[in-house]
Amino acid sequence: MAKTIKDLDLKGKKVLIRVDFNVPVKDGKITNDNRIVAALPTIRYVLEQKGKVILFSHLGRIKTEEDKLEKTLKPVAERLEELLGKEVKFIPETRGEDLEKAINKLKESEILLVENTRFEKGETKNDPQLGAYWASLGEIYINDAFGTAHREHASNVGIAKHLESAPGFLLEKEIKFIGGVVDNPQRPFVAILGGAKVSDKIGVIENLVDKADKILIGGGMMFTFLKALGKNIGKSLVEEDKIELAKALLEKCGDKLILPVDTVASKEFKNDTEFRTVSIDEISDDEMGLDIGIDTIQLFSKELEGAKTVVWNGPMGVFEMKNFAKGTIGVCEAIAALEGATTIIGGGDSAAAAMELGYGNKFTHISTGGGASLEYLEGKVLPGIDCLNK
Repeated sequence: MAKTIKDLDLKGKKVLIRVDFNVPVKDGKITNDNRIVAALPTIRYVLEQKGKVILFSHLGRIKTEEDKLEKTLKPVAERLEELLGKEVKFIPETRGEDLEKAINKLKESEILLVENTRFEKGETKNDPQLGAYWASLGEIYINDAFGTAHREHASNVGIAKHLESAPGFLLEKEIKFIGGVVDNPQRPFVAILGGAKVSDKIGVIENLVDKADKILIGGGMMFTFLKALGKNIGKSLVEEDKIELAKALLEKCGDKLILPVDTVASKEFKNDTEFRTVSIDEISDDEMGLDIGIDTIQLFSKELEGAKTVVWNGPMGVFEMKNFAKGTIGVCEAIAALEGATTIIGGGDSAAAAMELGYGNKFTHISTGGGASLEYLEGKVLPGIDCLNK
């Protein structure tokens, strides 16, 4: 059995923890601290075990030197200090004498946050020297950043090559829920896939064909499937180069794949414009579908009845616009009403929608990683998980 954080002797040890503090910051203030809160159980556990905590995280993308001014982790250190109720030492360096001295001065149950790992160009390239240097700063490595587990970076794979390692509580939870769906779901198992592009979800659909009992398709991607069936989709979003692939998936999935029967259509892509709900056979040439309709919400709700495992990834419409959010709200409500089911949101826009709509606490698990959860649902090996305990 793989090692867990509870199998490690942490007392007095310098424990490097890769967390995901990639949070939205505006004018130096954090506007959503969910990812910081999600990391607290692992951080608190190591502190309770009298470990010396050294945190690593990235924040945003760094393309220019000016980006570094806006992407510092200093506001994160301040917010983490408030949440923990104890001092968080912040070192505005990613390497060097100041950082090394500060780490060596750490006492048991003290905590330090290193500056944004992406200030180092070698981070995203998994530079072996950088990974070895960061590993030299500690004695044990914990990865609790599922959001970057699909990336092979110096701060996850690079460090893990040199130290005894294990997943943190958050990463363990992601492995349990999303990995469980891929490997051994309770049945009936229903997958709901939305979002703009079929190309983003091809691997997921292909991997779930033999695992799911039903696959419900909504969002902008539904129109590529509808066009593959010969429907007139007007000005709706479509991936012309994926139509043949959509035909092949329809054939492969058979009656497992459920498409919408109606859509909320408009002539303009904006909220304050006229719109109507029409059958998918009645979309006019000058209209575009921007949400699933009420009949589709009812159809999807019917398909969800009795489900024991549900995975949802991708909104059902342009949920940022109030008039085209009803499909996403309807799906949220249908999943929330299920009793005795394991319900999982696979990160990204659908997770943001559920939280924004107030349904966050209605799901068994909301993934903290959009891209990582998609790749996990595809059945791919994630480097940030695979490297642990090796």
